[in-house]
Amino acid sequence: MKKDIKIPEVQDVAMAVVQETNDLGKDVWNAYLLNLKDVEIYGVLVTSKGYGQKDGEHVKTSTLRHFLDRIPSKSYAKIEAVMENLFGLNNEFWVSFYVNAVIHDKKYIFLPETIKDDNLIKVPIINKLGVMIK
Repeated sequence: MKKDIKIPEVQDVAMAVVQETNDLGKDVWNAYLLNLKDVEIYGVLVTSKGYGQKDGEHVKTSTLRHFLDRIPSKSYAKIEAVMENLFGLNNEFWVSFYVNAVIHDKKYIFLPETIKDDNLIKVPIINKLGVMIK
C-alpha cells in the first residue's frame, strides 16, 4: 500500500536565511521560502525547529508553525526571524504545499555553523546575501 503512494520530488522551491538590517539599524537574520517555479504554490505549511548539541547537552527549541495561503510564481515569503545563538544547532524547516492539487513536501536542514559569512551568496529573487538550500 505504501509503495503505491507516489511522492513528487520538490523542485524550484528553496529556503534561505538572509542577513538584513532591521528598523533599528541592527543586523538580523530572517528565514524566507522562495518559489522559483513558474506556477504559484498554495496551502503552504512551514514547521520550524532547532535541535542539536550545545555545551555537551542536547538542546531542542520550540516548534513553530506558519501557514501561508499562496506564494506567487517567482516570489518569496518571509517565514520568521532566526536568532544567531541558534546557528550552532540544526535549523530544520519542513515545508508542505500544493501545486496543481498535488501535495508536495520537503525538509530543509541548515546544519550547525552553516549560516555564516563564508557561505553567503546572493539569494535569487530577494537579491540579498544569505545561505540558501534548494
